[in-house]
Amino acid sequence: MKKRQLLLLLLILGTAFWGISYSITKMAIGDYSPNTFLFYRFFLAVIVLSIVFWKYVKNMNLEAIKTGFILAVPMFLGIQLQTVALKYTSASQCSFIAGLTVIIIPLMKLAFYKTNTPLKIWIAALTALTGLFIIAVQEKFTINFGDLLTIAGAFAFAVYLISVEKHSLSKNLLYSIVPMFSFCALFTFCLAFTDQHAEWFPKSDTFWLGVIYCALFSTAFMYTVSNISQRYLSAERVAVIYLFEPVFGAIGAFFILGENLTWRLLLGGTLIFSATIISEVNFKKSKIKVVADKN
Repeated sequence: MKKRQLLLLLLILGTAFWGISYSITKMAIGDYSPNTFLFYRFFLAVIVLSIVFWKYVKNMNLEAIKTGFILAVPMFLGIQLQTVALKYTSASQCSFIAGLTVIIIPLMKLAFYKTNTPLKIWIAALTALTGLFIIAVQEKFTINFGDLLTIAGAFAFAVYLISVEKHSLSKNLLYSIVPMFSFCALFTFCLAFTDQHAEWFPKSDTFWLGVIYCALFSTAFMYTVSNISQRYLSAERVAVIYLFEPVFGAIGAFFILGENLTWRLLLGGTLIFSATIISEVNFKKSKIKVVADKN
């Protein structure tokens, strides 16, 4: 299996971890402070990644730390905003709106970098967003405070993915992964320290199990795979692959939170899968191969 295909499969697996994390996070936080939850999530991720990538940690330099800071800011904002949003909106609604990243990325590239995005990526993005709309649309679709926070988080994630794509072209981001999460842990610690409602040692087992799950799978695994994959996949393609997240999010919400699992999930999931295929297939090569076969 080629490295690019392996990374694609690992990204899809990671979106399953991410999708399920919406329900786990909502259940784990409960009435506790999102800030302490996120601090422990990032702190544990730093410990695990420091062990796994020790050879990179011991050889990191100032440039790697600077890059880690640059990437940490938008990633922290994205996770922070969408975690707080779960206090005000449903897990499935949050996962749907978070998928707006897929269309925000090409728009931001066009606006700020004058970069033309291939037509197939636009088609894939619109197809995927249609699938997301089918999954999440309700009889009375409203935008609440939690939805607005999620939209803001989607913009932050778009900036993060574009930044990763930019930096991965010129440097090995494995040296910056631990610094990146360390800064995120520092940011969340500062917020938790100033949070009057923060409880540093919750007695809830659900809280700590949620921290462990999100730290290992949603954070350490997923963001490491994402950073590595963007040496081989564009930010737009990665964002489209991320759209598997609400499918898994809906499944997780069904089993964990008791939310309904309807025909919308099946139809929307099919469109999202189709969008991923559209973004990955090289149609020009396919045409050439057909002509060659005829000859």
